[in-house]
Formats: sequence, structure tokens, C-alpha cells
Amino acid sequence: MMFDWSSAGWGWMFFGGIFMLIFWCAIIGLIIWGIVQLVRKGQPSSSATKTHYMETLKERYAKGEISKEEFDQMKKDLLS
Repeated sequence: MMFDWSSAGWGWMFFGGIFMLIFWCAIIGLIIWGIVQLVRKGQPSSSATKTHYMETLKERYAKGEISKEEFDQMKKDLLS
């Protein structure tokens, strides 16, 4: 009996479609991830910003620009 080649490809076509869908979803996901990383790179993180402000606050206190009470209040505000 001869092999019927016309019906042999349907299963592979189904799996090929699934793999193509997975491939394009991965490509689109990588593009979105890359855009998000580029946008985040331009913005400082909140912990880096707090650290910068704390250093400025300490410098102002060391120079005598603010009192101990003002320093403590501003520190409390920054850390909360």
C-alpha cells in the first residue's frame, strides 16, 4: 500500500503555526522589554534620589545652614 503524502503535512503545519506564534510573541516581548529598559535608564531610581538628598541634607547640617531639629525633621520626611 502506498503512503498518502497529502495528509502527512497537516500535523506539522499545526505545530509550525504554534511555533511561529511563540516566535513572534518572543520577538515582540523583547522589543517591549528593550523599550522599558531604555525609558528606565533615563530616570534615577528612588533610592538613588533619596541617597542624594540625604547627602545634601548632611552637608547643609554640617555647614550650619539648618538646625538639629530641622535636620531631624527633614531626615524623617525623606525616609518616610
